[in-house]
Amino acid sequence: MSDLPILTQRRIEAAFAKGIYEEMSAELGAEAAKRILTNAVVKLAKSTAAEMAKQLPPGQSSLDGFRAIQPRWTAEDALRTETVKSTDTEFHFNVVRCRYSEMYREMGLAELGGILSCNRDGAFCEGFDPKLKLERTQTLMGGASHCDFRYTLEK
Repeated sequence: MSDLPILTQRRIEAAFAKGIYEEMSAELGAEAAKRILTNAVVKLAKSTAAEMAKQLPPGQSSLDGFRAIQPRWTAEDALRTETVKSTDTEFHFNVVRCRYSEMYREMGLAELGGILSCNRDGAFCEGFDPKLKLERTQTLMGGASHCDFRYTLEK
Protein backbone atom coordinates (compact mmCIF):
# COMPACT_ATOMS: atom_id res chain seq x y z
CA MET A 1 0.00 0.00 0.00
CA SER A 2 1.32 3.44 -0.93
CA ASP A 3 2.16 6.09 1.66
CA LEU A 4 1.14 8.81 -0.79
CA PRO A 5 -1.93 10.78 0.21
CA ILE A 6 -4.83 9.41 -1.83
CA LEU A 7 -5.54 12.81 -3.41
CA THR A 8 -1.99 12.89 -4.78
CA GLN A 9 -2.26 9.27 -5.90
CA ARG A 10 -5.54 9.97 -7.73
CA ARG A 11 -3.99 12.96 -9.53
CA ILE A 12 -1.18 10.74 -10.87
CA GLU A 13 -3.63 7.98 -11.82
CA ALA A 14 -5.98 10.45 -13.53
CA ALA A 15 -3.22 11.88 -15.72
CA PHE A 16 -2.31 8.37 -16.84
CA ALA A 17 -5.96 7.28 -17.23
CA LYS A 18 -6.68 10.32 -19.40
CA GLY A 19 -4.12 9.21 -21.98
CA ILE A 20 -5.33 5.62 -21.94
CA TYR A 21 -8.97 6.73 -22.17
CA GLU A 22 -8.27 9.02 -25.13
CA GLU A 23 -6.55 6.20 -27.03
CA MET A 24 -9.28 3.66 -26.24
CA SER A 25 -11.95 6.20 -27.16
CA ALA A 26 -10.31 6.90 -30.53
CA GLU A 27 -10.07 3.18 -31.32
CA LEU A 28 -13.22 1.78 -29.70
CA GLY A 29 -15.53 4.75 -29.13
CA ALA A 30 -16.23 6.70 -25.96
CA GLU A 31 -18.85 4.31 -24.53
CA ALA A 32 -16.61 1.25 -24.85
CA ALA A 33 -13.66 3.19 -23.41
CA LYS A 34 -15.74 4.30 -20.42
CA ARG A 35 -17.00 0.74 -19.85
CA ILE A 36 -13.46 -0.67 -19.91
CA LEU A 37 -12.16 2.06 -17.61
CA THR A 38 -15.06 1.52 -15.21
CA ASN A 39 -14.42 -2.24 -15.06
CA ALA A 40 -10.71 -1.71 -14.41
CA VAL A 41 -11.31 0.86 -11.65
CA VAL A 42 -13.90 -1.35 -9.93
CA LYS A 43 -11.55 -4.36 -9.95
CA LEU A 44 -8.69 -2.27 -8.56
CA ALA A 45 -10.92 -0.85 -5.81
CA LYS A 46 -12.04 -4.32 -4.73
CA SER A 47 -8.50 -5.72 -4.62
CA THR A 48 -7.12 -2.69 -2.77
CA ALA A 49 -9.93 -2.94 -0.22
CA ALA A 50 -9.34 -6.65 0.32
CA GLU A 51 -5.67 -5.94 1.05
CA MET A 52 -6.59 -3.18 3.52
CA ALA A 53 -9.12 -5.43 5.27
CA LYS A 54 -6.41 -8.04 5.85
CA GLN A 55 -4.58 -5.46 7.94
CA LEU A 56 -7.43 -5.03 10.45
CA PRO A 57 -6.57 -6.01 14.00
CA PRO A 58 -8.12 -9.36 15.02
CA GLY A 59 -11.60 -8.89 16.44
CA GLN A 60 -12.12 -5.41 15.01
CA SER A 61 -15.37 -5.08 13.09
CA SER A 62 -15.04 -4.20 9.45
CA LEU A 63 -17.09 -1.05 10.01
CA ASP A 64 -14.77 0.11 12.81
CA GLY A 65 -11.81 -0.69 10.59
CA PHE A 66 -13.44 1.18 7.73
CA ARG A 67 -13.98 4.23 9.96
CA ALA A 68 -10.34 4.02 11.08
CA ILE A 69 -8.99 4.30 7.53
CA GLN A 70 -11.17 7.28 6.55
CA PRO A 71 -8.34 9.75 7.32
CA ARG A 72 -6.46 8.37 4.31
CA TRP A 73 -9.18 9.79 2.04
CA THR A 74 -9.53 13.09 3.90
CA ALA A 75 -5.77 13.83 4.09
CA GLU A 76 -4.69 17.14 2.55
CA ASP A 77 -8.20 18.48 3.20
CA ALA A 78 -9.32 16.25 0.31
CA LEU A 79 -12.81 15.79 1.76
CA ARG A 80 -14.82 17.83 4.19
CA THR A 81 -17.41 15.67 5.82
CA GLU A 82 -20.27 16.02 8.26
CA THR A 83 -21.13 12.89 10.23
CA VAL A 84 -24.85 12.19 10.26
CA LYS A 85 -24.86 8.90 12.19
CA SER A 86 -22.20 6.60 13.60
CA THR A 87 -23.20 3.37 15.38
CA ASP A 88 -21.97 -0.22 15.55
CA THR A 89 -23.76 -1.04 12.30
CA GLU A 90 -24.08 2.31 10.49
CA PHE A 91 -21.76 5.07 9.38
CA HIS A 92 -23.53 7.91 7.60
CA PHE A 93 -21.90 11.14 6.52
CA ASN A 94 -22.17 13.86 3.92
CA VAL A 95 -19.25 15.13 1.90
CA VAL A 96 -19.70 18.88 1.60
CA ARG A 97 -16.43 19.60 -0.23
CA CYS A 98 -14.57 17.20 -2.47
CA ARG A 99 -11.16 18.20 -3.77
CA TYR A 100 -11.14 15.00 -5.85
CA SER A 101 -14.06 16.38 -7.85
CA GLU A 102 -12.41 19.79 -8.06
CA MET A 103 -9.16 18.20 -9.23
CA TYR A 104 -10.82 16.20 -12.02
CA ARG A 105 -12.59 19.32 -13.26
CA GLU A 106 -9.31 21.30 -13.21
CA MET A 107 -7.65 18.51 -15.20
CA GLY A 108 -10.41 18.60 -17.82
CA LEU A 109 -11.67 15.20 -16.67
CA ALA A 110 -15.12 16.10 -15.36
CA GLU A 111 -16.74 13.42 -17.51
CA LEU A 112 -14.42 10.75 -16.06
CA GLY A 113 -14.35 11.89 -12.42
CA GLY A 114 -17.27 9.67 -11.47
CA ILE A 115 -15.60 6.68 -13.08
CA LEU A 116 -12.18 7.38 -11.57
CA SER A 117 -13.35 8.13 -8.01
CA CYS A 118 -17.06 7.86 -7.24
CA ASN A 119 -17.35 4.38 -8.77
CA ARG A 120 -14.71 3.10 -6.38
CA ASP A 121 -16.78 3.67 -3.26
CA GLY A 122 -19.33 0.86 -3.56
CA ALA A 123 -16.76 -1.51 -5.05
CA PHE A 124 -14.40 -0.75 -2.18
CA CYS A 125 -17.07 -1.89 0.28
CA GLU A 126 -17.48 -5.19 -1.54
CA GLY A 127 -13.76 -5.84 -1.40
CA PHE A 128 -13.39 -4.70 2.22
CA ASP A 129 -16.31 -6.78 3.54
CA PRO A 130 -19.21 -8.12 1.45
CA LYS A 131 -21.50 -7.33 4.41
CA LEU A 132 -20.59 -3.64 4.22
CA LYS A 133 -23.06 -1.84 1.94
CA LEU A 134 -23.10 1.69 0.57
CA GLU A 135 -26.19 3.60 -0.39
CA ARG A 136 -25.58 6.94 -2.07
CA THR A 137 -28.12 8.92 -4.03
CA GLN A 138 -26.07 11.94 -5.08
CA THR A 139 -22.54 13.24 -5.53
CA LEU A 140 -20.80 16.57 -5.85
CA MET A 141 -19.16 15.18 -8.99
CA GLY A 142 -22.66 14.72 -10.39
CA GLY A 143 -23.60 18.31 -9.56
CA ALA A 144 -25.37 17.82 -6.20
CA SER A 145 -24.86 20.06 -3.17
CA HIS A 146 -23.18 17.17 -1.29
CA CYS A 147 -22.46 13.46 -1.47
CA ASP A 148 -24.61 11.34 0.84
CA PHE A 149 -22.66 8.30 2.01
CA ARG A 150 -24.74 5.77 3.96
CA TYR A 151 -22.71 2.73 5.00
CA THR A 152 -24.45 -0.16 6.72
CA LEU A 153 -22.92 -3.36 8.06
CA GLU A 154 -25.37 -6.20 7.49
CA LYS A 155 -25.67 -8.91 10.12
